[in-house]
Amino acid sequence: MALEKFNRFILTGVRDGYSDLHITGGHPLVFRRHGKVSFDKASRWTHEEIDALVRRLLTVKELDLLRTRMSVDLARTIHNIRLRLNVFVTTRGLSLAVRLLPGKAPTIENLNLHPSLKNFCQLSSGLILICGSTGSGKSTTIAAMLEEINNTRPAHVITLEDPIEYRFLSKLAFIEQRELRTHIPSFEQGLLDVLREDPDVIVVGEMRDPETIKLTLNAVEAGHLVIATLHATNAEDALYRLGNSFPPEAQDMVRSQLASTLAALVVQKLSHWDKAGFRVPLMSILRGNSQTKGIIREDRLHQIENAMQTGRGEGMMTMDQYQRDYLAARAFFTPPEVSFKPSEEATPEMVYQSPVLDQGWEAPPPVHADKAVPRTPAARFFERDETGPYVIEDAESMQEVLIAINDDSD
Repeated sequence: MALEKFNRFILTGVRDGYSDLHITGGHPLVFRRHGKVSFDKASRWTHEEIDALVRRLLTVKELDLLRTRMSVDLARTIHNIRLRLNVFVTTRGLSLAVRLLPGKAPTIENLNLHPSLKNFCQLSSGLILICGSTGSGKSTTIAAMLEEINNTRPAHVITLEDPIEYRFLSKLAFIEQRELRTHIPSFEQGLLDVLREDPDVIVVGEMRDPETIKLTLNAVEAGHLVIATLHATNAEDALYRLGNSFPPEAQDMVRSQLASTLAALVVQKLSHWDKAGFRVPLMSILRGNSQTKGIIREDRLHQIENAMQTGRGEGMMTMDQYQRDYLAARAFFTPPEVSFKPSEEATPEMVYQSPVLDQGWEAPPPVHADKAVPRTPAARFFERDETGPYVIEDAESMQEVLIAINDDSD
């Protein structure tokens, strides 16, 4: 009953253009439309209904994580609508924050992003870092870059995500998506796996800890294009956090790896732009040129801002320059309701969970398990010595082997 009620709210949200739904016990349904929060006082959820809904939506692993961490992130497809959910504990018991996602990834143009991101998508190797605070649009920017790769490059793309927000249908690129706790136990294991899976492009949902950072840099050094996210508010902060995630004795080596692999570092935040009438991405762009690499390698990170200011000719810019030279000069901005309007997913592929992964699964018997397979003379000949394989030691032994094989052919 609770799940059916939830499904109705999702369909209503798509019809009426909601971007988010907030559901909590004993309180009217809350929704966000055109950036504004409103209440649906006619719709309320009891605490018991929310408990029942959570039990229906979450897997056993997700329920265990909720009990341990008091919150859990997940994504679901309901009525072909892709949802990103956060379930968390409040004074009202369990609450859900539900983001209704577009059915397909937006384009770089429709997100009002700088066109140089298209050039980054054509790189064959290197590290591209997309940085910003929570809610700054990092995941959506990467989704737009993946869509650009999908439309322009015959490449093998593997993503490691938490959770999978946009599902991709392979076009020119072959895209495989793996979700934390659903398809991989950790980003570390996913990064160990991916190098054996013949990738051209690797997406790392978030570099959270030293082991993930180390394995990400190793993947770049192996010759892949790696796109990763990091929580940081500016380029200097991002580079500082990467280096200082390690013990002092390892920091020089990490900075050297970073200097040799960094292709681009983008920091973004969403800022209201009066000319457009809505929020647009405000970005800084750092390129991995020789000056940048020297600054990183020699730990002169306080000079990064100056390097971006003087590197305008190489496509670098600070946020102030971006605002002045790009946003102010742009004539048209795509409204967010065009890019983020919830809709049915464009991919018809089903989400499939193999029963082989179930604990109680047993392999079916071999096709001929109930039949005696006749043995040929050659097979009987080679099985005659139970102590080991038959060894050909001289011409007489070779003659015996040939006779057995001839008997088979007859």
